[in-house]
Amino acid sequence: MMKPKILVMGAVGKTGKEVTLGLLAKGFPVRAFVRVEDRRAHQLRQAGAEIFVGNLAEMSDLTQALQGIQRAYFVAPFNPRQLYKSMAFAIALRALAKPIAAAEAKLEVVVGITQWLAQPQHPSVATRESYLTEQILSWMPGVDLVLVNPGWFADNYMALLEPISQLGIFPMPLGEGRTAPVSNKDIARVVVAALIDPAPHIGKTYRPTGAKILNPYEIADSFARVLNRPVRYQNISDEMFFKATKSMGIEARLQSQLRYYLEEYRRGGFEVGAPNNAVLEVGGQEPEDFETTISHYAIDNPVTKPTLANKLRAIANFGKILITSTPDLELYEKNQSHVLLREPKFSLDYAPWKATHNVDNAFGWKDGKHSQFTKLDREFSSFNN
Repeated sequence: MMKPKILVMGAVGKTGKEVTLGLLAKGFPVRAFVRVEDRRAHQLRQAGAEIFVGNLAEMSDLTQALQGIQRAYFVAPFNPRQLYKSMAFAIALRALAKPIAAAEAKLEVVVGITQWLAQPQHPSVATRESYLTEQILSWMPGVDLVLVNPGWFADNYMALLEPISQLGIFPMPLGEGRTAPVSNKDIARVVVAALIDPAPHIGKTYRPTGAKILNPYEIADSFARVLNRPVRYQNISDEMFFKATKSMGIEARLQSQLRYYLEEYRRGGFEVGAPNNAVLEVGGQEPEDFETTISHYAIDNPVTKPTLANKLRAIANFGKILITSTPDLELYEKNQSHVLLREPKFSLDYAPWKATHNVDNAFGWKDGKHSQFTKLDREFSSFNN
């Protein structure tokens, strides 16, 4: 029996690449949706993927990419047009939900990835749009949905490999917050499992985490063991952190939303319901430990080599941070006309979200049904009113 063809959106991204390779390894035909035909796309083509070059904002591209597709992986894009592109994808899916001819393959299921924090009252517009994206995807007639809401990505820390490896400091404004950082490969294992055998997963939301919950000092110790050098956690101020991200050229939109995620981190939002067994029970194997993830990024990485040139470069980049002006992120959001809520709530302060992140649940979702969040949301709103 011929295996169904699967469309992977964002196929060269953090999880998209791993999902594509994971599906190909299991013998499934994959159409990889990419923005440009570059080296990364060429690698996927060599691995056996069919490459489709298109724009997620173009309805004609989406319609063409979905032809002959039975299952799809959708990555909500982190950009100013996230909601527009999510809506375009859902509308294109709706148009193709019913086959034109009886013999034509029918779109069966979408696995979508959004955010651990997704809820409608969050101060982050990107997080609220992730929640709205989930609702949009759930409206698709005749197409089943599985959601994946990973926690703090392990590779978020890897942007700091230079100061960690060359200066021996792990500088982030994390306070005493804890998380169970999850690797891209482990997230992909959950997605792949849901795509190759959707039936047990329909209507469920999974929140994959890493194997162990860690505080910032333990994260620094993990880097120290892998790099074989002392590494000290430095709890820097938000101001210094965003001066650093600005000097690194990180886009203002990401910075503006990251300030909310750092506050969630310090409050403990990423440790509620973590760690859980989603990677093992759904993906089929234990999640890799954090030191293994570090090794994938650090070993044989030119940035981590203990050379004089690397150390001088790290010192120079640190000096660049000191002379960089502090970005005005509130002004940025105002200029972008972001919707500002009357009473925004961080996720730990939002009862429906907290209820679904049940610490006793192996998957971080109380009963595994999207409808439960909606029910709790209505009840909480009624209580507040």
